[in-house]
This record gives sequence, C-alpha cells and structure tokens, in this order.
Amino acid sequence: MTDSAAYTPPKVWTWNRESGGRFANINRPIAGPTHEKVLAVGKHPIQLYSLGTPNGVKVTVMLEELLVLGHAGAEYDAWLINIGKGEQFSSGYVDINPNSKIPVMVDHGEPKPVRVFESGSILVYLAEKFGAFLPTDRVARTETLNWLFWQMGSAPFLGGGFGHFYAYAPEKWEYPIDRYAMEVKRQLDVLDRRLGESEYLAGSDYTIADMSVWPWYGALVKGVLYNAGEFLAVHEYKNVIRWTDQIAGRAAVKRGRMVNRTFGAPESQLHERHDASDFELRTQDKLNPST
Repeated sequence: MTDSAAYTPPKVWTWNRESGGRFANINRPIAGPTHEKVLAVGKHPIQLYSLGTPNGVKVTVMLEELLVLGHAGAEYDAWLINIGKGEQFSSGYVDINPNSKIPVMVDHGEPKPVRVFESGSILVYLAEKFGAFLPTDRVARTETLNWLFWQMGSAPFLGGGFGHFYAYAPEKWEYPIDRYAMEVKRQLDVLDRRLGESEYLAGSDYTIADMSVWPWYGALVKGVLYNAGEFLAVHEYKNVIRWTDQIAGRAAVKRGRMVNRTFGAPESQLHERHDASDFELRTQDKLNPST
C-alpha cells in the first residue's frame, strides 16, 4: 500500500489526542504523574516493577540466572505494571523512574534504597553487585558492553519503528514499514554474522549482552514478536536461530520469561513473582491478581 496523500507538517506541532493506534490512550508529549499511588513493597531487598515485554524479560532472566548461581541476595518481588492502564504514570512509579517506562528496580539492600531505571542499567547494576555475567577483564568487559549498548540503541528501530508501523499503527503505510523492515533485517544480519564466529555475543561466555538481546531478537526469529517471521524471512538467519534455541533451553530463562507475563498460554504466565515457589504453586489468584 502506498501513501494516498502526502503529509505536510504544520509550522508548530500540536498534540492530537485522537491520533489512534493501540497505545494512543497512554502516549503523551509530557512527563510526570497522572495520578497518586504508592507502590507496593514486598519482603525482598530487590523490588522490580515491570511487565513481561522484551525489556522486562531481560531483568527477570538476569535475576533468575543469579539465583541459579546461588546468589541468595538476588531474591526479588516482581510487581506487575499494566502499561495499558497507565500504571507507569502513578506518582510512586514516576518517583523511581521519571521516564515512566518499564522496567524499574529498587534495591532496598543498600544503606539507602537505590533506584535503577533503564533495562541496560539494571543489568549492569546487578552484574556488578553480584559479580556475575559481566567479565572483569577490560577487553572482555568492553566487548560485552558493546553488544549491550548495541541492543539499547537498536531496539527503538525494532520496537518503536518496525513494530509500531507493521503491527500497531492504525493504518499501514509502505514507506515506514519498508524503511524499518530494511533496518531490522540489517540488524539481524549483524547478529547472524557475529554468531557465526562466536558461541555467544561477547565470546565463549554467556553474559548480560545475550540477556539483553535475546528477548527482542530471539522472539523475532521465532515468529513471536509482531508475527513478522515470514515477512522478514527470519529463517535466513541460521546462527541467530541456533543461539536463540540455546538460550531458550536454560532453566532460568524459562522461568524469567514467565514473570509479569500477561499474554500467551495461561501456563506460560506468572503475573507476579514473590517467591521461587510461585512457579510451582501457581494458584488462580497468582495468575489473575486482584491488585
């Protein structure tokens, strides 16, 4: 489909509240809270407020991986933040993340609670706190951070660009879909070439770089993200698929992707996580919490 009419930008942009689209009711050009609400705090030092989107999955996978290594201090409470209802704009949420995006974490285990927002920052914080999944050797650490920041910089093209115009925009326009599809395929080629020469992104070891990239690009090549697998011919990226399946088989990854998940098969969802036993003792109110 081609654009039926060219758009001429006005001299001064104004906010059209009725702009349409799946997320029109929560998108706005200003920051700050829309309502007063105090965030719940559970029993563990680490409190996570999130949703099981790719950015949220990064952090829950990291926490579950740390627990597998025996880091008891990584026990956490994961509270569901329903972004469709605008819960990320509560006063309590904005206090710890002025950008009003998920995820955000508060570490109450320090002398003064530490807020950590932006998923990449959370991964680095946890890696440094527990001494895991981020090499201490300067060269290896730099390579890990190269790929971590690559993902942080590329995700807006994949999510806000391709995902928006291909899956969520109220109308389908050829130019933006083609523009972002081209960039996403270039990104997949970058990954495929790297994973053709290295088992994991930063080398022979599994790191926070893999935890950051996998929830986005792993879901994409499996046809889950935006249902765009056929459109993007993801079967071409054999090395990315090999890496995706390898990571998906990890026990911590299987658990992490369930946390704060509100879509898919009911057995794949754990809306809130407050104890390791929640994965086994999955009662109906844990699947559908009343608050």
